[in-house]
Amino acid sequence: MEKRGLSLAEIQEVPKESLILLSGPPGAGKSTFCHQAVLNGLAVDKPVVYVTTDHGPHEVIGLLNEKGMGELVPGMLSFVDAFTETVGLKCTQQPNTICANCADLNSLSMAIAKLQERIGRQDILLSFDSLTSPYLFNKGEIIRFIRLCLAKFASEGNSVLALMDEGCGKEEDLGAMMSVADGIIRMERKDSSRTINVVKHPRAKPVKLEVPVETEPTIKSTVEFDPDIMRQFMKSMFGGGEAIIRKETGDFVNFFWPNLAHWSGMLWDPKGFPKMIYAFNKEDTSLSRMMISFAPWHMRLLVKSITLLQAFRLFPRSFSRVKDMKKFAKGAGGSPYGMGSRLERSGTSEYLEDVSRTDEHYVRVYESSDCWGLDNVGYAVASHLPPAMAGQLIAFEGGKRDWNALETKCIGLGDPYCEFKLVPGEIDELGKSLEKDFPVVEKIHERMIENLMEFLLHEQPFRERPQLGSDVHLHVVGHAMGFPHLGERYRIAQRMGGARSGKIIGERLITAGVTGDEAIKRVFDFMNYCKVGKVTLDETIRIRENCETTRTKLATAIREPSCYFTTGFLNGLFSAVKSKHVREVKCIVAGDPYCEWEII
Repeated sequence: MEKRGLSLAEIQEVPKESLILLSGPPGAGKSTFCHQAVLNGLAVDKPVVYVTTDHGPHEVIGLLNEKGMGELVPGMLSFVDAFTETVGLKCTQQPNTICANCADLNSLSMAIAKLQERIGRQDILLSFDSLTSPYLFNKGEIIRFIRLCLAKFASEGNSVLALMDEGCGKEEDLGAMMSVADGIIRMERKDSSRTINVVKHPRAKPVKLEVPVETEPTIKSTVEFDPDIMRQFMKSMFGGGEAIIRKETGDFVNFFWPNLAHWSGMLWDPKGFPKMIYAFNKEDTSLSRMMISFAPWHMRLLVKSITLLQAFRLFPRSFSRVKDMKKFAKGAGGSPYGMGSRLERSGTSEYLEDVSRTDEHYVRVYESSDCWGLDNVGYAVASHLPPAMAGQLIAFEGGKRDWNALETKCIGLGDPYCEFKLVPGEIDELGKSLEKDFPVVEKIHERMIENLMEFLLHEQPFRERPQLGSDVHLHVVGHAMGFPHLGERYRIAQRMGGARSGKIIGERLITAGVTGDEAIKRVFDFMNYCKVGKVTLDETIRIRENCETTRTKLATAIREPSCYFTTGFLNGLFSAVKSKHVREVKCIVAGDPYCEWEII
């Protein structure tokens, strides 16, 4: 058949006996493309096996229904649920659903084969959404899986559409996947459109198509602050160290735990997540004048005084000039956000007036909690204080200008401290500095795993900061672990990142000869050491005052079990050490007195 240029609808029809690899960065629209391909297949009575690794089948069915899927003949749409069990949720076998695990490629192969046999015919569409999670759990083994399972399935008279996130693995591994595929489609998002680039196709010439997309909601529109919890939170932060939110454990946590969560989740989107976190952290602090209304009286009085002084032009309204920034820094505790950083112990900061100039200000931070312990990884790694400082300037200028921050020195780069440049408007190199390549994130994550294994195997304590110690306030914990309202993909990354870290730690303990109950005990001792909460193990796992619940209750309307990272971490650990899984059945966010996981 002579190849020709195809329309979008024709490209979304996967040819028989073909394996099509659909790649692109997270958020490019691959799942939307996949859903339409599924609907096209069902419309012509082609049975579909949908392998889901990022959502449960229920969510996928809901999305397909939104796109117009009607009633189906039984057996036309079947699922391999490789998400639910992997992240520690309850997966129930059903006539049209078989449970599998992203960390176990053999379970995926067996589930696909079982559904193929159950359907009992050829010309099945296998939609694999996506290969990213199985890859991150299994690395190079995924290539063999694609050859022996997916390509073989296609050769038996069926069709396969497999999705893979670019930037979430090594480039050579993605190249190896492409070499196996019969067709390659790459997607990219640019502002209000998506580009679909057909690189190779069994029956189409190379072609590029532009598809419009809807505008997504802003971060601000998704925040739902709970006034009562916000008052507790602000009192805790400005109350001089008194435990307000967590009476038993205290309102401070060893920063190793939130940083482990941060870098575990980053593996699922090394380029997109840093930009998302930067935007939220800046916007969060830009609301500081609103949030200060929940603070103790002396902080409200301070901000009110500054406002009055600004009204009478006795305090700067603009912070372009060095002398005005110096005046602001003096009132803010040494720098923009200086008082906040000191109280939450995220770092000790000072304004560098000697090297600053009009509309270009420099702030130095000592003992940054983002960066401590990541010396000489070769990259700037701070994620909290730079955008927080920019956001505070936006707030105190009344939103008249958009400030941004660029880290110019970092402990991660081998410097003895961190420094940020603050300027109004855009910074050309900011976007590139925020993005991380997969090997970078993997290197940082491995550094953290190595430090943790030294603690678990040799009781080697984590290195403390000379002045600030090892603990940070729950505010820092929330910003490091990521707020759930940042989107479903972020929540998935937290779940999967936790599962992957827990699995790695369990496997390395076994390799070192620490197995069974002793391995679990050591990890739980580590969690208690970090003040994650009060962790106990009996017939179930209980965590009183789990730090992960605070950020969820603070800024979202979610009121259901939602310890995403903790659940994934525990599930990965138990699957490696005990060949069992855990499921969260109670949660402080849902109104329970503690968080609890059953072991199944």
